[in-house]
Amino acid sequence: MDCSPPGSSVHGILQQASWRSKMGRKDASTIKLPVDQYRKQIGKQDYKKTKPILRATKLKAEAKKTAIGIKEVGLVLAAILALLLAFYAFFYLRLSSDVDPDLEPDED
Repeated sequence: MDCSPPGSSVHGILQQASWRSKMGRKDASTIKLPVDQYRKQIGKQDYKKTKPILRATKLKAEAKKTAIGIKEVGLVLAAILALLLAFYAFFYLRLSSDVDPDLEPDED
C-alpha cells in the first residue's frame, strides 16, 4: 500500500494540474480586463449616439439623388421658352414678309 497523503501521487497531481489548466483557460476567456469592458461600453454608447446621425445622413443623400433640382427645372423651362420664341419668330417673319405695309391695296 502507498503511504503518501491523498492527492500527492504522481497520477493525482497530474489530474489536478490538467483540471486547473482547463479551468484556467475557461476563466481567462470569460474574465475580461476592466479596460476592455470600459472600451466596449464606450463603443456601444458611441454607436448608439451616431446611429441616428448616420441614418439621417443616408436619408439626406438618398433624397438628394431622387429629388428634381432647381437646375433641372430651370433648364426645362428655358428649353420650352426657347422653343416658343423660335416658333413665334418663325411665324412672325413668315407673315410679315408677305404683307408690305407701304403698299396700298389699290396699287400693284
